[in-house]
Amino acid sequence: MRKIPKFRTLEEESEFWDTHSVADYWDELEDVKGPFVDARPVKKLVSIRFDPALIAAAKRIARTKGVGYQTLLRMWAYEGLARELRRRSPAKPRQRRTA
Repeated sequence: MRKIPKFRTLEEESEFWDTHSVADYWDELEDVKGPFVDARPVKKLVSIRFDPALIAAAKRIARTKGVGYQTLLRMWAYEGLARELRRRSPAKPRQRRTA
C-alpha cells in the first residue's frame, strides 16, 4: 500500500487528491471521533421554470467552468442581485476634509 506524502501547501495537497484515489490510501486513514457539523448555510428550495435552450446553454458553460449548472445559475443570481442592490443603494456622500 502507498503512503500519503507530506504536503507543503493546501494547494499541493489539493492537486494530489485531484489526481489520486483515496481508495489507494485507505489503510493510512484514521477514524475521526465526534459529531460532524455541516457549516454550510441552509438553502431554501425554489422552483423556477427555464426554457430548455437556456438550461442547455447553462450546462455547456458550467461544464467549461467545472461546476454544476445549478451552481452556475445560483452564482449568476447572487451576482445579479448584488449588482442591482449596489445600483439601487444611494451612494454615501463624501465628507469634505478641512485642513
